[in-house]
Amino acid sequence: MSDTQQRIDDLVKQNDILLFMKGSASFPQCGFSGRAIQILKACGVDPKAIKTVNVLEDDGIRAGIKDYSNWPTIPQLYLKGEFIGGSDIMMEMYESGELQNILGTSAA
Repeated sequence: MSDTQQRIDDLVKQNDILLFMKGSASFPQCGFSGRAIQILKACGVDPKAIKTVNVLEDDGIRAGIKDYSNWPTIPQLYLKGEFIGGSDIMMEMYESGELQNILGTSAA
């Protein structure tokens, strides 16, 4: 495992709610990343509980996360070490209530 892959693996394992995104929770730098944050907020997640990684600040992580997850796009959500998906999958799971069940929250 490369150093970058190890860093990603450590982040995934050490954070219950981890979002690899473009920008930050308070200043998303793409629509899909902003949508991912809004979905988590709509699920009742405290924004302080979300660990975000701005892939625009680290080219290694930006490329490495796609290999790590075998998923081609960003944002990418991990919950309790498990890869969930991007904003489209998050929206589908939110609409069905599945995301709230995994998070242990109810829609706000």
